[in-house]
Amino acid sequence: MKSLEPRHGLARVLSKLGVCSRSQAQVLVRAGRVRVNGRIVRDPEAPTSGVRDRIAVDGEEVSAREKIHLALNKPRGYVTTASDERGRDTVYDLLKSGAVKLPAAWLAPVGRLDKASEGLLLFTNDSKWAARLTDPASHLDKTYHVQIDALADDGLLARLAEGIVDAGEKLELKSVRELRRGEKNSWLEIVLDEGRNRQIRRVLAAFDIGVLRLLRVAIGPVVLGDLTKGSVRVLTAAEVAALAG
Repeated sequence: MKSLEPRHGLARVLSKLGVCSRSQAQVLVRAGRVRVNGRIVRDPEAPTSGVRDRIAVDGEEVSAREKIHLALNKPRGYVTTASDERGRDTVYDLLKSGAVKLPAAWLAPVGRLDKASEGLLLFTNDSKWAARLTDPASHLDKTYHVQIDALADDGLLARLAEGIVDAGEKLELKSVRELRRGEKNSWLEIVLDEGRNRQIRRVLAAFDIGVLRLLRVAIGPVVLGDLTKGSVRVLTAAEVAALAG
């Protein structure tokens, strides 16, 4: 008879249950602080069912946490990581200090924004939902407003739209248009439907264009709106469903 629910490594199961990150779970397991069905398990990869097995951390039995879906307006200067070896401010500092009272659950970012970028960043403990959003096959639109150190013209916009090849990767923009301009710089609206590392910055750098500001203003139907810098809000049920398609 086939198993009704697949078994995964114990550390992964703890992460999926929203207890902590997978790396933190590995530390807990190796320290002998986790029991499965009453027995201490020290192997983070031990096959475990999050449904059928009884799992306890430090003597307290754990179960699936309430699903949480959040939007954060990330300011510049924060790194998208739980802890930073260089002591830099992280997005988790913002979550802890936010006005939204969060249940005791591990939240993971859905995608990333680099330190110099700002704007909309999603968090969840719902790993299946996050996987759907980050699956390249989903082609989920992400919209950015980008201030560049040049004045855009039709020729530049056409070249940007063609994309580039960088380090063997084809980098394309789904769309690009000028929003407004000043005396020496322009604001562009750029839409991506794929997620390559530092994709916008790399495309612009190929044309010797520097980025002054890079702000993500929407992920699919979810918009940054008037959410202030450093603030967090809970996604509506409609937004959660719409993002998952």
